[in-house]
Amino acid sequence: MDLDTDVALVTRARDGDFGAFEQLFERHRSLVYRFAYQMTSRRDDAEDIVQEAFVRAYQNLHRYRDEAKFTTWLLRIVTNLCTDQARMSQRRTALEQQEAMGALDWMTIGDTEDPVQNLEAERRKKALRSALNALPVHHRSVIVLRDIEEREYPDIASILGCTVGGAKLRVLRARRALRDRIAPLLGEENK
Repeated sequence: MDLDTDVALVTRARDGDFGAFEQLFERHRSLVYRFAYQMTSRRDDAEDIVQEAFVRAYQNLHRYRDEAKFTTWLLRIVTNLCTDQARMSQRRTALEQQEAMGALDWMTIGDTEDPVQNLEAERRKKALRSALNALPVHHRSVIVLRDIEEREYPDIASILGCTVGGAKLRVLRARRALRDRIAPLLGEENK
């Protein structure tokens, strides 16, 4: 067995080799952060989720079964943490959201030769982010998994604990919900 595979590292970590778990952390923290950030849209929340996900993974290594990929198991933990975090943060005020959405626009608008095109792209990006954030967490998670993280349906099914057909159906429903939310923001109700 290759001593550098995820399965081998998990086995070593279960046997008390903390260095092996550190290797798993270094290998997968960017993936976990990207996923958590797409789900939360806040760096602080994403960083907290990364820390908590790896703590939980370490504490529950005895529950990991080698038939699933380690990243699939880890993203299931992250999905659960993101769901919990979304429930807690639903009570944030509209003022905080508006401030976070618009406070740094001047820093993020790129320098293109066509300012009108740049503003339109920025408007579409804001509409997409707003529509994505407005989706229920179960829809947002499958959009992030499939369309942003580009996960395959079997991985999504394993993360969500459903069949591949169920994963495809969830993605379809989530995409429809996103389309319905984004159309009014872009003024495309009649298209």
